[in-house]
Amino acid sequence: MKGFVVAGTGSGVGKTTITAALLAALRARGLTVQPFKCGPDYIDPAHHTALAGRSSYNVDTWMLPDETNRSIFHKAMRKADIAVVEGAMGLFDGVNGSSDEGSTAEIAKLLGLPVVLVVDASNVARSVAAMVKGFAEFDPQLRLLGVILNGAAGPVHVDLLRQAMAPVGVPLLGWFPKLPELGLHERHLGLVTAGERTWNSEQVRLLIRAAEKHVELDRLFATCEVIAGDTARNPQPEPNFPSYHRKRNGQVHIGIARDRAFSFYYQSSLDALCAAGAELVEVSPLSDTALPPALDGLYLGGGYPEVYVEELAQNHPFLESVRKFAKTGHPVYGECGGLMYLADDLQTLDGRHHAMASVLPLSVAMQDRLEGFGYTEVQVLDDCPIASRGTRLRGHSFHFSRVTRTGDIRRQYHTRRVLAGTEEFEGYGVDNVLASYIHLSFAASPEAAAQFTRRCRQAKVAAL
Repeated sequence: MKGFVVAGTGSGVGKTTITAALLAALRARGLTVQPFKCGPDYIDPAHHTALAGRSSYNVDTWMLPDETNRSIFHKAMRKADIAVVEGAMGLFDGVNGSSDEGSTAEIAKLLGLPVVLVVDASNVARSVAAMVKGFAEFDPQLRLLGVILNGAAGPVHVDLLRQAMAPVGVPLLGWFPKLPELGLHERHLGLVTAGERTWNSEQVRLLIRAAEKHVELDRLFATCEVIAGDTARNPQPEPNFPSYHRKRNGQVHIGIARDRAFSFYYQSSLDALCAAGAELVEVSPLSDTALPPALDGLYLGGGYPEVYVEELAQNHPFLESVRKFAKTGHPVYGECGGLMYLADDLQTLDGRHHAMASVLPLSVAMQDRLEGFGYTEVQVLDDCPIASRGTRLRGHSFHFSRVTRTGDIRRQYHTRRVLAGTEEFEGYGVDNVLASYIHLSFAASPEAAAQFTRRCRQAKVAAL
């Protein structure tokens, strides 16, 4: 098996752009490339998917048990030639400062993958040697395949950096100049989404040319064998997760909001819903005029509803169809952006209020600072559409809005943010409707996917 992790010395060193170039170039060589993303990010995987032509999967050692990570990896690697795994933050950054728990390094060791280290070379010369030496020797269990220098000023600068690195003994696999035309712009939740920044053919060609010109792709491919890590010693059976695109007659039909405003989903969570017996039907709150008939449930994921709030608010027919659907008793579940859409209104930073679906008696207001961030443990306080009382779930929180008003509503979650150590009650529920700021991993808690699908099936039967 071939594969490698694209890791960085820290955030913002260019991992995503270089991963994008490697995905495009390896695919252009006729290889079937399977992308992955370390950690809870849901934006980078969508870019991977667009460039590789295969759904990108998150692997995450905090949210998911080791055996689930292995299973996701092996299932996704079926009929693939090479795995390209984009890391998160710095190589050794995780949920605490005393271990590699939740880090890219932990994923690399778990899956037996070598590491390609991306170093920001824009403002260094001989100091690059000290940096690379430190990363190479910090954890002897890791196999450092080589280094790619990003943001180098040109061949003269690269020769200087190569001379500095020579005594360290870590191969220089390539370098990238500054490529502003390929840069991915950021906003308050991270990069722009793949649905907003379409990779056209010319941009893909630029990525391919950059990788072919500046990276030793032949050497990279020849040396990136998956080594004897935990994956090799303890192979796991592939889970019975069908692709969410597969149509299954007679199954439960769950609507999934998917467009420029709503796109934050974990692919393994969608697979878990399908494994529980669901057929997922994509809907667009931006452009559709109504929910399709014969839906048995509705899942509104995260995204950027605040960016498209005027279009969403003006699509009155779709808002009305969501209100009517919620009143039928069918389960409705919203995460983060979905919570904002299900509220009565959303206030933007300019002070304007925009009417939303009014399914839940909430008001939400955008803030100019981060309101919630980090891995989050959830204990369910009462039976709800996705879990029974006492169930413990894991997920991730990352939002710039907050609930400013609540009506007659039940808070169904007790949450604890792992890094901050803060606790609060949230998870807003009314009968068959639940919304929360927490992006849950259904792969980590298959019982949640099973519960949601079961409730949808019960509503389907009751409606007959």
